Amino acid sequence: MSVSTLDPRTALVVIDLQHGIVGMPTQPYTGPEVVSRSAELADAFRAQGLPVVLVRVSFAADGADAMPGRTERQARGLSFPEGWDVIVDELSGHPGDIHVTKHNWSAFFGTDLDVQLRRRGITQIVLTGIATSIGVESTARDGYAHGYHVTLATDAMADADAEAHRNSVERVFPRLGESGTTAEILELLAKTHA
Repeated sequence: MSVSTLDPRTALVVIDLQHGIVGMPTQPYTGPEVVSRSAELADAFRAQGLPVVLVRVSFAADGADAMPGRTERQARGLSFPEGWDVIVDELSGHPGDIHVTKHNWSAFFGTDLDVQLRRRGITQIVLTGIATSIGVESTARDGYAHGYHVTLATDAMADADAEAHRNSVERVFPRLGESGTTAEILELLAKTHA
């Protein structure tokens, strides 16, 4: 099913489109393709006076604020180059945008994202970003649990694993909200604010 509607108070939430992530190999779209489509959506949302939320993941240099807990695939001990957590140029430089820094998979957990959205009367979020099955899906799950209408721009997201992307898009997202292409969302946005 395609996206059916956008509420008058909808925000675009862009997940982890930062230098250290968009350059990684992703599927089924490249980082630059995801950035381009996300930037197109961001420009349209800004033109309608709707919030654009730029989410980045970052950690303290010593990793003290990284997620604890034992997992089979440990991420501990990773070091990141200078500037890896800076939002890409195509999306940055707009003073009205909301900036959220997360230390977990979801943009809602441990951040002020929910407060920022509620204070602006937002009832719906449109999600884009990398990686589909991690940051985007986790944020979609929490957005749904917080009571937001969730829309997923499926051609403005990608994953390191094609199967993980497909699983999120085909099996998980239909239970959390509605999905559509960038073009479909832009068309609905224009109709909603005509």
